Amino acid sequence: MPPPAPNVVTMGEPAGIGGELTVRAWAHHRAQLQPFFALDDPVRLSEAAKACRLTIDIAVIDEPAGAIDAFKDALPIIPLTADTKATMGKPGTSTAKAVLESIERAVAYTTGGDAAAMVTNPIQKETLYDAGFGFPGHTEYLADLVGGGMRPVMMLAGPSLKVVPLTVHVPLRKALDQLTTDAIVEQGTLVVDALRYDYGIDRPRLAVAGLNPHAGENGKLGNEEIDIIIPAAAALKETGAEIIGPIPPDALFTPRARTRYDAALCMYHDQALIPVKALDFDHAVNVTLGLPIVRTSPDHGTALDIAGKGLADPSSLVSALKMATEISACRQARRAG
Repeated sequence: MPPPAPNVVTMGEPAGIGGELTVRAWAHHRAQLQPFFALDDPVRLSEAAKACRLTIDIAVIDEPAGAIDAFKDALPIIPLTADTKATMGKPGTSTAKAVLESIERAVAYTTGGDAAAMVTNPIQKETLYDAGFGFPGHTEYLADLVGGGMRPVMMLAGPSLKVVPLTVHVPLRKALDQLTTDAIVEQGTLVVDALRYDYGIDRPRLAVAGLNPHAGENGKLGNEEIDIIIPAAAALKETGAEIIGPIPPDALFTPRARTRYDAALCMYHDQALIPVKALDFDHAVNVTLGLPIVRTSPDHGTALDIAGKGLADPSSLVSALKMATEISACRQARRAG
């Protein structure tokens, strides 16, 4: 049986810490990882290695398959064609084309089967917006690249907790307007499917968060639970999963509560991200659910304040690489039987 295809790692924001994360993941953790290759600039990654006080060999390859043999002794890189020159810590629109090229080529390699999964380094969304980027973020862009027609779902997964926010990069006032029974059912169903097919949990347990203090206190502190969330939780039971809630948000993430569920569906961005970052900041992984390809990413930003200083911690990228491999293997096993 041939070895599995390598994973592909995107460049991310070239003025950020993505390059340092990539070289450190390869230099210090490659023995634990499925081979991967970077879609990046070899000169840029050589400079990132120097910033990290690392001496590494780089293998410039023409196609993903070349990463399998090269990975043990050198960091495999397929070079980008667009300009990647950036001042560390100071992103600019001149590199937006390279950032998007890296993402687009990673999607093409993964959809074509040349890469097993794509792992994305953090991007600077504000800079891409200034360059005319028309998507709220990575997740929505990836959904469009693989064919659109789907509602992308972001899961944050760490050793202690898996959470999914119903809304992501929208202001809180708008997020509350988007809270509907149909949206909760649609997203909750995708989460249940992912727990089954990406994580191998035959009977998933999904916790549904309340929105208001005390989950509305039977309508005395808000009607959203009665009117929207409880009907959605009832409908989600048709998936065959164990559905718990709505649970008051202040009780949902206690150690005892976390033993009762495999993932929590939260009603807005920070309700999900605050607990997972508090519990698992260094090892949490951003996973895009509902795509035909596997995509993971570190659960942190570009860290412009430390970029180029050799201080970046690759733990979250390493976790993202490991989780990408685990999800790919789980999907393959499900398809096989």
